[in-house]
Amino acid sequence: MPIRLLPPNLVNRIAAGEVIERPASAVKELVENSLDAGASRIEVQLAEGGQALVAVGDDGIGMTRDELVLAVERHATSKLPDDDLTHIRSLGFRGEALPSIGAVARLRLTSRARGADTAWTLAVEGGARGEAEPAALPAGTRIEVRDLFFATPARLKFLKSARSELAAARDAVERLAMAHPGVAFTLAEEGRSIVKLPAATGDARTSRLDRLAAILGRDFAEACVPIEAQREGLRVSGWAGLPTYNRATSGAQYLFVNGRPVRDRLLPGSVRAAYQDVLARDRHAVVALFVEAPAEEVDVNVHPTKAEVRFRDSGLVRGLLISALRHALAAAGHRATAPIPVLAPGGSFGALHAHPAQTAMRLAEAGQSPFAPPFVPPAGLAEESAAWRGPAPASAPDEPGAAPPLGFARAQLHETYIVAQTEDGIVIVDQHAAHERLVFERIQAALGNGGVARQGLLLPEVVELDESAAQRLLARKDELAALGLGLDSFGPGAIVVREVPALLGETDVQGLVRDLADELAEWGEALALKDRLGQVCATMACHGSVRAGRRLDPAEMNALLREMEATPRAGQCGHGRPTWVELKLADIERLFGRR
Repeated sequence: MPIRLLPPNLVNRIAAGEVIERPASAVKELVENSLDAGASRIEVQLAEGGQALVAVGDDGIGMTRDELVLAVERHATSKLPDDDLTHIRSLGFRGEALPSIGAVARLRLTSRARGADTAWTLAVEGGARGEAEPAALPAGTRIEVRDLFFATPARLKFLKSARSELAAARDAVERLAMAHPGVAFTLAEEGRSIVKLPAATGDARTSRLDRLAAILGRDFAEACVPIEAQREGLRVSGWAGLPTYNRATSGAQYLFVNGRPVRDRLLPGSVRAAYQDVLARDRHAVVALFVEAPAEEVDVNVHPTKAEVRFRDSGLVRGLLISALRHALAAAGHRATAPIPVLAPGGSFGALHAHPAQTAMRLAEAGQSPFAPPFVPPAGLAEESAAWRGPAPASAPDEPGAAPPLGFARAQLHETYIVAQTEDGIVIVDQHAAHERLVFERIQAALGNGGVARQGLLLPEVVELDESAAQRLLARKDELAALGLGLDSFGPGAIVVREVPALLGETDVQGLVRDLADELAEWGEALALKDRLGQVCATMACHGSVRAGRRLDPAEMNALLREMEATPRAGQCGHGRPTWVELKLADIERLFGRR
């Protein structure tokens, strides 16, 4: 078959398949054009998830008649004034979005340049361009895309439901809105408002957090830590959720490079590495990170839709992200956030957060008590209470304002939870989760200081395992010894443990060894134990911590609280669960109708 040139209309349809995959792709391209045009207000309207209509209007610089005609030609752009593909300062630059959309849909562009007397409109249908005509429009541009993919019916079969397409379009708008908090965004579908984001005011840091809170929820603003770091010309800023504020998927992890929202495999891996010591494996952190890098260090021209970038030194970027996240989480100290279930009217359970003012206020305004059935003391309760022998209340200093952040212990409930009184509320601590974090940090510190001290067992303990599990442990014998765990073979399928880390004190040796054997099986033979050091330390800490069910005296409880206040990341255990929650006195008073 001889070589031939493809006709222009077919070339445009092929290009459309690369750039416009679904309605959300058209939304992204058009909104990026509006941002590049200097718009301060962008309105997006959809119908049938964007398949029937995608309309984007802005108050940007607009286009003249000649520019309008040229805009629908392939490879026409206003964004490369010096033809330099290295120092790209705009979101769009290929000049293919409008002709690609016009090749597969019914496209109408209406624009009025700033200072111009009239607006102009131009239609493109299935690649066929009409003539520019005068129109009425305020300064700015409005682009309407109707019947997307009508010229390529085969593509319609690959579109998802209108609801799914709307969700994808919303995600595209919200990602761009996060990167540009100074611009107002609205998204509506068939007259129903989906997204309404006014322009954020204030300095860059405040406006960015306000925009993130408007999209991710106010809970995120109360449960995040600031990120700020730089290294070798790279700078990363943004916000990261506390480990106790997590999601079931990684969908709430956002990365922006030089103001461009991107999806990069670098981000999930970096976040997972940074949170590995404080988050369960099946949970995912919530982060929004903004990377600023010299233009020559980033290639933004590696993907037709510009959804991916390539860094010259990806290792440097990954190291910066991990380091910035770890330092921010450590600086958060004992901060935590977690829902507290409370009994709501009718006996159902609602969620009351560690700062439950909003929930309590809603109940109070509705004239409802947060507790359903009235409390009726059972017969004999007074006698049982008199016979109960709990720990005496802990003493607190007499000076006013002397209470530390986590207060002073007042009681232990169910031999599991410590109740402490603060200056303006109460704190409830899970003693096992809290001590697990403290032991974990001690092990990590010991490793950084040359190794973990070992304590010989008076009676070595034999652990029966299957032969393959025993072999896995023996193969890592030297690495485990560096962590303070001394073991040897004791015949086929058995391990004898002679030494344990001194930091663990009394520990469940059988459970520790079995858990380590299971984890080694999951990680595989090729992985060095140092690459999973966090998980190994967490496993050891879990088996060497104060167990639920152990009675503590006031001195022990207060010592635990003081050490938590001085320990990094003490607000959560190694699995991302909170170690403590707080109820402010004002919130308790609202719950009881005293406010």
